[in-house]
Amino acid sequence: MIRRLRSLEEVRAACGDDDLVMWAAQGLSGGSRAWALGGAVVAGSPAVSRHDRLAVWGEASSAASSAVALVRHALRELGASYRPLGEVELMRRVAGKVDGVREAAEFSWMSLSTLPDEDDGAVGWLDGEAAAGEVAGLLAADAPHSYAVPGAAGVSRWAGVRVDGVLAAVAAEAWSAPTVGLVAGVATRSSLRGRGLAGLVCRWVSRELVAGRGRAALMVDDGNGAAIRVYERIGYRRRRVLAAYVT
Repeated sequence: MIRRLRSLEEVRAACGDDDLVMWAAQGLSGGSRAWALGGAVVAGSPAVSRHDRLAVWGEASSAASSAVALVRHALRELGASYRPLGEVELMRRVAGKVDGVREAAEFSWMSLSTLPDEDDGAVGWLDGEAAAGEVAGLLAADAPHSYAVPGAAGVSRWAGVRVDGVLAAVAAEAWSAPTVGLVAGVATRSSLRGRGLAGLVCRWVSRELVAGRGRAALMVDDGNGAAIRVYERIGYRRRRVLAAYVT
């Protein structure tokens, strides 16, 4: 029988404290819901990282049928706007069994639970409308496809580093959950790339989120090998995931 999970403690116990599920659950607030069946769990939240998202968890070999049943149930309850995502093999089985669910894109979910080394103090949180305008200008010019932008719902705060007074690289905390802080909007001014500035800011923000929430996480395109290497040097662990959508 499908079981509604009504507390974060129940979600944590059902999924083994999986960071993707705990992030997608978003504290079970604001319309977020989660369910379990057998060895599978789903957790869905509206408007998280620009989409209504449904994390799917379970062993592809042993829990695929339970995951299929849960996705069907969750989509009936939450609506077809929700986009399922989870580890690649499991999601391929789900997409092959649930009517209307189609594979969209593969990418990597990366998470960190240990404090990175401290930096030299050059990075800090940015405050004020002027700083927000600087961030927006940098993103518009050098990272126009960033999901996180100043003022967007769920984007909490921005950190940055300056070179000769110019904002050179930024990263945001956005769409965080109580026990998983999400790093987003990592970008460097094109004229200042190659100096390790994005890695410096990302390391600092990651340290802040691990210290404050216990874990940090981020999403990165699989084709962005340079960024993945930076994140792995910080200490992030990589998981390949597949996102789907409902036709």
